[in-house]
Amino acid sequence: MTSQAKAYAAQSASTPLAPFSFERRDLLPDDVSIDILFCGVCHSDLHTARSEWDGTIFPCVPGHEIVGRVSAVGDEVNNFAVGDLVGVGCMVDSCGHCPSCKESEEQFCETTGFVGTYNGPDNVLGGHTFGGYSDHIVVKQGFVLKIGHDEKDLAAVAPLLCAGITTYSPLKHWGAGPGKKVGIVGIGGLGHMGIKIAAAMGAHVVAFTTSPAKIEDAKKLGAHEVIVSRNADEMAAHANSFDFILDTVAASHDLDALTGLLKRDGTLTLVGVPEHAHPSPNVFNLVFKRRSIAGSLIGGIAETQEMLDFCHQHGLVADIEMIDMQEIEGAYDRMVKSDVKYRFVIDMASLKA
Repeated sequence: MTSQAKAYAAQSASTPLAPFSFERRDLLPDDVSIDILFCGVCHSDLHTARSEWDGTIFPCVPGHEIVGRVSAVGDEVNNFAVGDLVGVGCMVDSCGHCPSCKESEEQFCETTGFVGTYNGPDNVLGGHTFGGYSDHIVVKQGFVLKIGHDEKDLAAVAPLLCAGITTYSPLKHWGAGPGKKVGIVGIGGLGHMGIKIAAAMGAHVVAFTTSPAKIEDAKKLGAHEVIVSRNADEMAAHANSFDFILDTVAASHDLDALTGLLKRDGTLTLVGVPEHAHPSPNVFNLVFKRRSIAGSLIGGIAETQEMLDFCHQHGLVADIEMIDMQEIEGAYDRMVKSDVKYRFVIDMASLKA
């Protein structure tokens, strides 16, 4: 027994997303069925739908920043009830028994890899998973998250399920907090949440932008200082001073200018995934100050819940622009031009049209 879902899907890399119907699985004993209210639009959605990353399986229904209301639960579900406000992020399953999964780091699952909310293997129905650009979704309860924010903020909560955890996890892991000077590179969907979260953690936050026009915006988001990265004098004034820099830029760029700003033992962590590799970094920049270049990938389910609770406690949500499902192609085109402050979110009620 299955349920029919209405959605928007890409049928190929070169065709626009269009209405699509498919089958969701019937509830298993530990499943939660969720009526999707809002779904954020991540740059990963565009990369996948347009096959800019390897491995896209068509038809592709993107969407992994999902907020909705529980409509039904399986017989063994004990953490959720009908009517609860919940979220689903970038993954819907993992092996559950490898060292990473046992340590609540399911995003690093060592056996099968995590199962993506879309474009991952569907271990129940076969084929591949379909994401949040749809009217409902069925997810095992271990990958469903509780949302404590007010209902009026739900649309702006949706991007926390990817942009929020992608920045929260490295900021926490590398110890952002009082007494630490933290840089956030790029003021977009990820970067604007990085600024908000780092400031709420108590760090001294410095935003990096290539655009002087974004200086005031960065300060409104919580940055204490803003560096225009194309200004050599501004960059030089901060040499050897950062404990940690989070680089959210998803385009290939020179990392040496950033590693040179780190203190001894400082870390530059990359969360943006460029289409083409970054130029090789200068090794001398690293060895003479014991600096590190690292990477980070979303966060585990427990840490994602922790992030949502932290954001609720501190009154943090994303800055969003709401769109109808039918406007997705225009949103993708604007996203390529960085013409959004700072995250598109789809009102899934528009699917009924």
